[in-house]
Amino acid sequence: MSDLSLARAELRARQGKGARYDAPHAPAEALHLARRGVAYLARIVNGLDDLGLNVTSPRTGWSRRRVIAGTALQARRIAQAIEDATGRQGDRAPTDLAALDLAETLPPRALRHLTYHSAIHLDVVWRDLSDAEWDLPVALPDMAARIRETAEARARQLWQAALDLDAGGRLRDVPDAIRADLAQARQSVSASPARGLYSQP
Repeated sequence: MSDLSLARAELRARQGKGARYDAPHAPAEALHLARRGVAYLARIVNGLDDLGLNVTSPRTGWSRRRVIAGTALQARRIAQAIEDATGRQGDRAPTDLAALDLAETLPPRALRHLTYHSAIHLDVVWRDLSDAEWDLPVALPDMAARIRETAEARARQLWQAALDLDAGGRLRDVPDAIRADLAQARQSVSASPARGLYSQP
């Protein structure tokens, strides 16, 4: 049994019946990367004062606010796409460029709130998936793949955002599984005004 599998088993034993868990064949490693990324990014964001949110990031044309908002809306967009793919009903909110422009201007408390609750929503959506649903197709603006691939896509976005904030995030803190890829991406970050879900046409 791997360290991650052992930790999951111990957690289930502590929480008891009634708690939500990932399906047995969910992409455990990718989900672990994403959840670590959520915690790491939150620590950096919470360490910024309100004025610090307004600083320009190394990503050309993006303030720290925009990086944070983009990560929050990515979580919302993935969650909504999964709900569509599985036929579940859920609240719908815009996640397009206009929504990003608006989210970037939110008051500091509202921006932090959006970041926290969008991450929680996506985690709940993931935990509600059955083994079979993890292999359903899902359509997102920058990818058409199986639902299980959204976990790694989310992880990469989170860790990249933590670095792009330029507020204490360190490449050596990035998990080994994605560090090399993000290091390569860092070399061209200043030349990329918008990546991922908000790539310009």
